[in-house]
Amino acid sequence: MQAVILAAGEGKRLRPLTRSRPKALIPVGNTPVLDYVIHALQTCGIRDIIVVVGYRKEQVIRHLSALDAGVKVVVQEKPLGTAHALLQAKEFIRDRFLVLPGDNYINSASIARIMNRRNAVLVKEHPYPSNFGVVTTKKGYVTQIIEKPAMSPSFTISTGIFSLDQDFFSSLRENDMTDAIGAFLESGKKLRAVPADDWQDAVYPWDLLQMNQYLIRSVQPEKAGEVSEHCTIQGPVRIGKGTRISPMTSIFGPVVIGPECEIGPCACIMPYSSIGQRVRIDPFTLVENSILMDDCEVGSHSRIRDSVIGEGSRLADHVTTVAASHLMEIQGEQIRGRFGAILGEEVRAGPFTVFEGAIVGNNVNIRGASRIQSTMAYGDGGLVV
Repeated sequence: MQAVILAAGEGKRLRPLTRSRPKALIPVGNTPVLDYVIHALQTCGIRDIIVVVGYRKEQVIRHLSALDAGVKVVVQEKPLGTAHALLQAKEFIRDRFLVLPGDNYINSASIARIMNRRNAVLVKEHPYPSNFGVVTTKKGYVTQIIEKPAMSPSFTISTGIFSLDQDFFSSLRENDMTDAIGAFLESGKKLRAVPADDWQDAVYPWDLLQMNQYLIRSVQPEKAGEVSEHCTIQGPVRIGKGTRISPMTSIFGPVVIGPECEIGPCACIMPYSSIGQRVRIDPFTLVENSILMDDCEVGSHSRIRDSVIGEGSRLADHVTTVAASHLMEIQGEQIRGRFGAILGEEVRAGPFTVFEGAIVGNNVNIRGASRIQSTMAYGDGGLVV
């Protein structure tokens, strides 16, 4: 069986984290989301994999080459929708195939449920269905998929994962996959709804924290780095090669720490923290329920909670993130999210900065003793006084 992974999108609602990388390459549990999809397919014995790339395609191609996964890459030159992206793979499809988003987590058990079904879609119950394509069914078959309705008729959503026959392309008239499926159903074809075993998506940046909690809770303990005998480590903790954990540091899993990091002394890493490569966390600093991407630095006596810190960011000493809930506008929608800070790449924050439910764009410099809130969220570049 073949599989087509759609990894051409940007993920605009995840900005600023997707300003310089596609959503499929956002790391969760120190692993790009795309890798989880590929691994799940390979676990099910599916090796004939086509990946459609578009936004920041060079990054995805370079990443796939490093994986040595043997996938075929095709390019969507213009962002004309998910069905248009699928169409780019048409000439390589021989018979039945799966379609999967490259920016959602899916497990192998879910793929096993659908891979032997003809014309089916994986569905999942979700508490906020209006963020997705809402599915209505009758006797186990899809009657309609409504994309992001203001008033949802059900809590069942489409995961965007389909099992289709090659003849699906003959009825492909629309650029968006939801519209294409609608045309498919109107032509008299049937589409079975199959409940997913497990599936996760991050619509907004703070959703990455929930996904991270889920994905690292079963982390396999490993200590490949140098850990002082005067440290406290409890629960499942994975420490990468070349990482140094200094004396009097406490780590409470589940926690993932990448290679070549410097942690402590006297630091505290609390559960559900993912720390990337070459990260430095100075003494007397606490990190909890957060994602720190590669090459970050956090100064001493800081408190980083419920936050996503973009690659290469530098936070000085006594920086604090405070979880808060603010109403904000994202891609024309009024959204309320609760988190500490969402920082883009290469953010600089001076001493005694406090982030309170704040989103800050790439390359922003923040002077010390500043309080940054949602109402003071900044775009790329600039200086906050």
